[in-house]
Amino acid sequence: MDPAAKARAREIGERLLGAFLRAGAAEITPDFLQPAGTLLDLYGEDIRARAYVTSDPLRGEMMLRPDFTVPVVEAHMAAGAEPARYCYLGEVFRRQDHRGTARPSEYLQAGYEVFDRTDPEAADAEVFALFARLLAHLRPAATIGDIGILRAAVEGIDTIAPRKDALLHHIWRPRRFHRLLSRYAGLLPVSEAQSALVAGDTGTGAPWIGLRSPEEMAARIAILRADAAAAPIPAAVVAQFDALFRLACPAHEAPERLRALGLPALDPAIARLERRLAALAARSIDTSTLWFEASHGRSTLEYYDGFVFTFAAADAGLPPVATGGRYDALTRVLGGGREIPAVGGVIRPSVVAGLEGRR
Repeated sequence: MDPAAKARAREIGERLLGAFLRAGAAEITPDFLQPAGTLLDLYGEDIRARAYVTSDPLRGEMMLRPDFTVPVVEAHMAAGAEPARYCYLGEVFRRQDHRGTARPSEYLQAGYEVFDRTDPEAADAEVFALFARLLAHLRPAATIGDIGILRAAVEGIDTIAPRKDALLHHIWRPRRFHRLLSRYAGLLPVSEAQSALVAGDTGTGAPWIGLRSPEEMAARIAILRADAAAAPIPAAVVAQFDALFRLACPAHEAPERLRALGLPALDPAIARLERRLAALAARSIDTSTLWFEASHGRSTLEYYDGFVFTFAAADAGLPPVATGGRYDALTRVLGGGREIPAVGGVIRPSVVAGLEGRR
């Protein structure tokens, strides 16, 4: 990014930060270098492909800040009072896979986070409506979803717990999720290696090779054998999931469209969606023009577990202008078991600058 563009993005970032401060948030400035262990524990080794990793002689393995939410949650769970609102402005660093990508590896984020157990759906609406107001002059397309609906659908499947755990783990990986669900339904064959392990052919007498211990492999084999003994997930359930993932409609239609899928496990999540839509309407958001997609958010950061949203420009070549969502479970993980409902989002000042420059 050239110096003039950087200066313009910084100017817009300061403007957004000022709006967040006026909305009642306290500014927070997490360090550029974050402990890699926390992020690896949360996301596994996949995060290495997206982050810049380095080593410090005293602090061990570190990462250049890939986002703000994790350090903000850590800071709040360590010492924050409740309810609380935080805002921030600063660079994040993400490795890009391809040369010539429109997405830079270093860019500004301006963010707003709410920790409030009083009324989670009202907090969802607060964040979304604030972003909608700040971005209204750009006329972005807004889309919402709810990872909690997808999680409820998985938890409602009549099958063994290890299968549900595996499916929940892969909600954010659509292709892997679909392959796994199809295999559990008997629609895809089990690999020869897994079949051999289930049958008891573990290569007795061969030297032990690999990073996993014999105990870890024994536990894995036990899960595979339990899976092999379990009844297949009915094909009708797979069809219901396919219909769920395809569901896209104006937001005000979503509750009835979801109920029509015939998944009773969704009822509590649908009730939360209805409360959220009412809270959005109370903040002058037209839910008849707001778009809902049941699969929305499945390719974002994996800590979202409820409401998710995106504001995107009409130009498909640009990154989203803003993204965000709810991450209650993350507060439990980073809070040592103590949980508080939390929701937030980020705006990319450089994208705002580009769109304003075209007007």
